[in-house]
Amino acid sequence: MTTTAVRDILETPEWRVEGRDKVTGAARYAADITRPRMLHAAFAGSPYPHARVVSVDVGAARKVPGVRAVLTGADVRPARFGRRLQDWPVLAWDRVRFIGDRVAAVAADSLEAAEEAVAAVAVEYEELPAVFDPDAALAPDAPVLHPDDADYTYLGGARLPRPHPNAQGHVVHEHGDVAAGFASAAAVFEHDFTVPRVHHAYIEPRASLVWIEAGTVHVVTTNKAPFSLRGQMAATIGMPAERIVIDTPHVGGDFGGKGLSLDEFALYFLARATGRPVRSVLRYADEMQISNTRHAARIHLRTGVDREGRITAHEARVVFDGGAYAAAKPIPDLLPGGPTLTLAGYRVPAARAEAVSVYTNALPAGHARAPSQPQLTFAAESHLDLIARAMQIDPLVLRERNAIAAAETDVEGAVWHDSQAARVLATLRREAKWGSPLAKDHGRGLALSARHIGQGKTSLTLTLSEDGSVDVLTGVVDQGGGAHTMIQRVVARELGLEPSRVRVRQGHTGEALTDPGVGGSRVTPVAGNAALDGARKLKGKRGPLTVVGEGAQNEHLYGVYAYSIEVAVDRETGAFRIVDAVLVADVGTVINPIAVRGQLEGGFVFGLGQAVMEEMLFEDGRVTTTNLGDYKIPTIADAPPLRLVLITDAPGPGPFGAKSVGELANPAVAAAIANAVDAAVGARVMSLPISAEKVRSLLRTR
Repeated sequence: MTTTAVRDILETPEWRVEGRDKVTGAARYAADITRPRMLHAAFAGSPYPHARVVSVDVGAARKVPGVRAVLTGADVRPARFGRRLQDWPVLAWDRVRFIGDRVAAVAADSLEAAEEAVAAVAVEYEELPAVFDPDAALAPDAPVLHPDDADYTYLGGARLPRPHPNAQGHVVHEHGDVAAGFASAAAVFEHDFTVPRVHHAYIEPRASLVWIEAGTVHVVTTNKAPFSLRGQMAATIGMPAERIVIDTPHVGGDFGGKGLSLDEFALYFLARATGRPVRSVLRYADEMQISNTRHAARIHLRTGVDREGRITAHEARVVFDGGAYAAAKPIPDLLPGGPTLTLAGYRVPAARAEAVSVYTNALPAGHARAPSQPQLTFAAESHLDLIARAMQIDPLVLRERNAIAAAETDVEGAVWHDSQAARVLATLRREAKWGSPLAKDHGRGLALSARHIGQGKTSLTLTLSEDGSVDVLTGVVDQGGGAHTMIQRVVARELGLEPSRVRVRQGHTGEALTDPGVGGSRVTPVAGNAALDGARKLKGKRGPLTVVGEGAQNEHLYGVYAYSIEVAVDRETGAFRIVDAVLVADVGTVINPIAVRGQLEGGFVFGLGQAVMEEMLFEDGRVTTTNLGDYKIPTIADAPPLRLVLITDAPGPGPFGAKSVGELANPAVAAAIANAVDAAVGARVMSLPISAEKVRSLLRTR
């Protein structure tokens, strides 16, 4: 390959490493994998949101033909699971805390027999007061939902203090003189916003298979962080991690939801009881009623500005509905990531931001694509637009005056080493033709935000063959984002090879080096740097030779992006359509050109769904949107044209100057649409989704 061709690798559209298998149907997912003598699992769940388990009678269930084991909470006690806090019982033994909370598990020769046995399980409950409102759950006299939390295992240190027993996690960030900042302000503005629960809506429901062989527990799973799951299982079942092998095959979508495993723990106990492999494959109705969701939130923002609209002080209080268990949250403070980053991308000289996640008797909540940022960005960017209009300042000008620059302090008190915020806004002004005339009942809205460039560390193995080709063994899961293709292209570019001469294989936890898993926008800057490090260690060497590539990213860095969205609103119905959408994104060096476009366009549509249609609905704690038809996600017919403008010449910490894009595009969509609707007809929607009904109601009450 010539030097020019090598240099052009990153400019050439990629062929996905796993693409052929996926389009031909050869790719195997967890639900495709079977074992001889495999049994099928089913679960009995609670019909009550909060109740004491008085008794569980499984006599009739055990008599169903084909049933090999029936387990209750008494059989697995005190086993609980969780990514950080292990507060979710594998099977409930004393109380249930949400509708669907599992009290029994069955393994049978067929799924039909397992489900028949589940229907025969007789459970006596004593109903307890249920709490669905997170603010009510924080009241002094609220029923305590986890009175036994002193018994819970917390992985990696000690659990942080909390202001109330129903608080899962609590954090406060404060910097600067907040009181003085408000005292010096020319005007102070306060607004409240609400955001509902939403589902990840990945294509593939969860599936898992567990068997025990020669004293080793083998797990096939849809979990995107197999090494993390291995550690969790070791803690839950009391077995050394090296005797647990986790294998994640192809994953059919994730969006943050598949960092949590639900069934694998119960399957272990069933496999132990039967001596046979046991599999669980959830239906989508199961997914909607038991898997973790994005947190619903109530957000109160208070901001002081000077006469030119520059921020002098800011306060925020964010209350997240964490649901019945905190098990789905992996970070130490047991909140969705970045819970106090309310004014992302802005200079804030003084701020106090408080966030709390709260136990309620609802579906457990966890991480979803760009955790906490869709909630916070909708609130913050709507808040800034309201300030701009009240101050009679153009919304783009207000953002230009407050955009953070290098060496300035953000809302969490962190100093930015670099910032492309001003450049992103200048590019948006030009590309969106900001300020140009619009037709009647058309409005143009914008939103600026920032997403951190992922942090962490990983290692992978590279083997140089005698023929000069390279084999890469990695523990990184590819959940659809193109991680293995990225690794291939980084190695190929550094070594001057055709990409086809670099073979990337994902290994299970028994053969690959430890990896933290997909998430947190970390794969390209962390695994990409590991691939680059390994390739450099091989450079100039002759095979056969094996090296370990190591990658880490620990800098406090952000990618910045902004939307301009134009809508046309029908005043009679409140319905609106997107006429034009522009996304300017600071992405650094592009490794996978097609994947970058796919991530940004997909992120826009992902954000669009949560902006205008997606909402999980409940009645007395019961999910009523139990399928995607009722829940509603965007189809291709709902996706408007989107123009992408990429800033690629501001290098980041990843290989060859790459940054992160997987979570860059979705959080700011809702605010840009809400701002556009308000600009068009003066209807300010303060809650998601932004529906025609809400717009029409606002227009009728004006």
